[in-house]
Amino acid sequence: MRMLITVAVVVLTVAITTTAQAFCGFYVARADTSLFNRASQVVLVRDADRTVITMANDFRGAVEDFAVVIPVPTFIERGQINVADRALVEHLDAYTAPRLVEYHDPDPCARYELRKNSQMSDAALPSSVQEGDLAGRSQGVTIEASYTVGEYDILILSASESDGLIEWLKENNYNIPKGAERVVGSYLKQDMRFFVAKVNLAEQSKLGYSYLRPLQVAYESNKFMLPIRLGTLNANGKQELYVYALTRTGRVETTNYRTVKLPSDTEVPEFVQAEFAEFYRDMFARQTIQENERAVFLEYAWDMAWCDPCAADPMSQDELRRLGVFWTADDSNGRFAPSQSPAQNVFVTRLHLRYDREHFPEDLMFQETGDRQNYQGRYIIRHPYKGTTSCDASQYKTSVRDRQEREAQALANLTGWNIDEIRSKIPRIDGITPEPVVTPWWKRIWQ
Repeated sequence: MRMLITVAVVVLTVAITTTAQAFCGFYVARADTSLFNRASQVVLVRDADRTVITMANDFRGAVEDFAVVIPVPTFIERGQINVADRALVEHLDAYTAPRLVEYHDPDPCARYELRKNSQMSDAALPSSVQEGDLAGRSQGVTIEASYTVGEYDILILSASESDGLIEWLKENNYNIPKGAERVVGSYLKQDMRFFVAKVNLAEQSKLGYSYLRPLQVAYESNKFMLPIRLGTLNANGKQELYVYALTRTGRVETTNYRTVKLPSDTEVPEFVQAEFAEFYRDMFARQTIQENERAVFLEYAWDMAWCDPCAADPMSQDELRRLGVFWTADDSNGRFAPSQSPAQNVFVTRLHLRYDREHFPEDLMFQETGDRQNYQGRYIIRHPYKGTTSCDASQYKTSVRDRQEREAQALANLTGWNIDEIRSKIPRIDGITPEPVVTPWWKRIWQ
């Protein structure tokens, strides 16, 4: 029986501070979606009432069991559907991912000499579909169109009643999760249709792909939303969802859930460089709990033309065009002129949420804002100077000791890690023994 996949990727937008200061430093790691076992990704290109959605899923299993059902706001023609290159989504993920950067302290004696000198100088329709169409009409289900796009067979369905649509899906070997009738019925009341895609094994074999490529749909609607409720019905636990929104205007945020900035610009101990994946996962989990598991986190917001620091190069105009950014690089005749240069007038927002049916009972509703302030989730490690010195460096070493304690406290607050274990991983500076930290008596009462 074909499994009905309705995870976060099974969604369709129904159509679909402080300024970060530039700084030097070396990028050393990024927190991309590969850190999570199950992570769905959706790219939303939005301008006025036009939307292009790209859906990348993390389906695991036999491809013949794959099927996706997506509520859509309007009839979808063949030319509005495309199959994208997975590398486009991977590049966007890498570009927007939270990142770890590092600094190296200079020789404190050289810095002293520099300061002293400065002071001195200042003074087609398959037969199986035809059979399904005949059966469906008796249940109030109409197959409005059928397309084969790349390795996918796609149906556009309409229905008069949720029971009839559910029964039609079951009779056509789709495994429907419990509770789908109520959710499907709510979409039918909004006069929505359903986009159903399954893998055409012959086409996939011909094309030579060993994985499922992202599906793309372009459409027009005045609603800007992402239906995630179907995705919670057959989910095994909480799911990770990443939304990358590309607009002309500025940052995108949710209107029916809180949009919260992920903690950023925090200095953490050196050993986090080797444990960045664990740090990010535990930090995100802790922040999620602190927001009662009902927040959508902002991880990145930036103009696509540049970044500082870059976890990956900005996407080119050609790459963005293939993701659906339709307003860039047109020539005088309105035709697209390919370019490898970074795109202008494209603002990217990266949102991340961990969701389930209990904490996210409603679909995600979005709005574009005029906020173009840059923001990124970034975490900083500072390596103390470990070479020989030609001056009295005791004051510098004391400042490093104090800094390391602040870093340990910050890391414990972000992740919930044990503060004593954190301190044990921080190397002592030569000649300086950290003073023991005495825990206030009142902190020990209720532990």
